[in-house]
Amino acid sequence: MAVLDQLQPDYSALTLDVPSELLPLELDEQILRIRRIGKRMFRVANCLVVLGDWTTEQPDGELSKTTLELAFCASMPRIEKLLTVSDTRIHPATKKHQLVIGEPHIRFFVSCPIHGVDRAVIGNINLLDYVPHVFGSDDQAMLADLACLVERELHLRSMSVSQLVLQKKNKNLRRRSLIDPLIGTWNRGAIMRILEVEAVRCDKLGVPLSLVVVDLDYFKKINDTHGHPAGDTVLVKAASRMRSCIRPQEALGRYGGEEFLVVLPGSSQATALAVAERMRATIAEHEERIGHAMVKLTISAGIASTETFPQATTEELISRADVALYKAKDSGRNKVLCATAD
Repeated sequence: MAVLDQLQPDYSALTLDVPSELLPLELDEQILRIRRIGKRMFRVANCLVVLGDWTTEQPDGELSKTTLELAFCASMPRIEKLLTVSDTRIHPATKKHQLVIGEPHIRFFVSCPIHGVDRAVIGNINLLDYVPHVFGSDDQAMLADLACLVERELHLRSMSVSQLVLQKKNKNLRRRSLIDPLIGTWNRGAIMRILEVEAVRCDKLGVPLSLVVVDLDYFKKINDTHGHPAGDTVLVKAASRMRSCIRPQEALGRYGGEEFLVVLPGSSQATALAVAERMRATIAEHEERIGHAMVKLTISAGIASTETFPQATTEELISRADVALYKAKDSGRNKVLCATAD
């Protein structure tokens, strides 16, 4: 079992000074580098960075030397200033310690506090060896410098984590600004932007772009008869069913009150017709219960494609699809019609 599995730290009291993303420090590359520098600089057996309160309870089985060294560091009282123990056998704080009297017979220990951004002590950088050492003022100053490097690394990492969290929040906020809050599809601004981007991309790739304008039939009657909350429920269910009919690379957005715009990049007019017919059939397949009444929902849709209108702008495509949509409504609703060149 790994050392950090055996000695699990509790960081619950460290607040923002030591984000969980920075831990475990014993496995962090930057901290490992500082430890290696400390070990070589002071010619000691080990240099350990410890944050928080480490448990000393051990599972059955043989323990590694590093595990015991970590346990020794954890057993020392939290210090506010540098602690130097040149010979653990004679220092009052360590001479009766079981890891001094017995295996692994630690003989030298120095601990320097590590401070958080609020200058509170959050851990220590520790030197251990198995022979006594003289640790002079120059050595103490160099160890304090190493502790500052650890503090700087923690501070930089904390800032990095905070920035990532902020970026994620901003991304979520931006996404929410593009989503219709009621039905969860793209809102009008977002779906229009998607249409513009896909139009440019399809033109560069030499593939068709098709779109479908969809309108819920008799939606005003549903609102007038059953109320706006019932109308909102109908919109949510209709959007969910239509979304199930398109692929991930295609987009569905709320274009108006009960109107939707479907963007189908790379799809021919025939493919767009098949998608729209699938939507129409899916919507009409089941009646919806609204209060005590069962209501049959239907949609009408108009399709426009660059296959038929190769020079059309996105606005012209929408206009063509709108014309086809209202022809579908005028001819009885619950229909899908394609725009044709006049």
